[in-house]
Amino acid sequence: MRSKLVLIEGMPGSGKTTTAQLVHEIFTEVNITSQLFLEGNLEHPADYDGVAFFKKTEWDELLNTHKKFKDLLSNLMIQQDNDYFLEYRKIKSEVWSSFPDELHRAVFKHDIYELPLDQNRKQITERWTKFADRVLYGVDTFVFDCCFIQNPVTIGMIKHGAKKEDVMSYVIELATIVERLNPLLIYVQQNDLDHSFRKAVKERPQEWSEGFIEYYTNQGYGKTQNYKGLDGTLQVLKARRELEEEIFTRLNITKIKVDNSSYNKNDYKQVLEGILSEYYKSTN
Repeated sequence: MRSKLVLIEGMPGSGKTTTAQLVHEIFTEVNITSQLFLEGNLEHPADYDGVAFFKKTEWDELLNTHKKFKDLLSNLMIQQDNDYFLEYRKIKSEVWSSFPDELHRAVFKHDIYELPLDQNRKQITERWTKFADRVLYGVDTFVFDCCFIQNPVTIGMIKHGAKKEDVMSYVIELATIVERLNPLLIYVQQNDLDHSFRKAVKERPQEWSEGFIEYYTNQGYGKTQNYKGLDGTLQVLKARRELEEEIFTRLNITKIKVDNSSYNKNDYKQVLEGILSEYYKSTN
């Protein structure tokens, strides 16, 4: 069966987004219908971004605390059995531009990526399972940017300082869920992690780098190691890379590493074309 899912992973600054875009572009050129979902896409079919999760008691508490917005929140809430979901980023950008800061802070505390690791894992694996069920017999190939390895590693290791085996088992569970989609994992490598990350810091907004450094050094693994600033962030990234190397080795799905150190887009596209051509030739 032709792959229904291509997963793009790698370290920050390695070129994951570019890779995902090129894979989608190559598919379009050879008439393979594909859907591309980059990091931060609020419509992601298998992941959550900007979505808060509440149990009934937590939802009731939110409504009681913010009675002024009770009716509006109730209308926007998505209920599944006894669980409540609020797509607060989508609401803020599309429906409710004046989302009050106080309410935003209260909702953000329940963001699915702010939950304890076991609760996050439960919600994410259920989401991936529903996605796999839904697309199994469809014709589209989905291209996902950095939500398969990066997100479990980020919340597990970086945020919560979880044990290595717990993080690895999280990713392996996701791999098991999507195994029936015949996934292809493309892991983007850079020869010089220090250079590629510092390059990303220079090229991206200061707000991004400041938030990234704070996230990586003020909680979980980085805080335990007492790492600080940009240099400390690089130490955390090196530890993350080691963990992702182990995860990559353990995964029992079709996988390949690709070197993007030259940052030459045309040459890189040719490399990806060769990878995809060989892979699809072997699965057809």
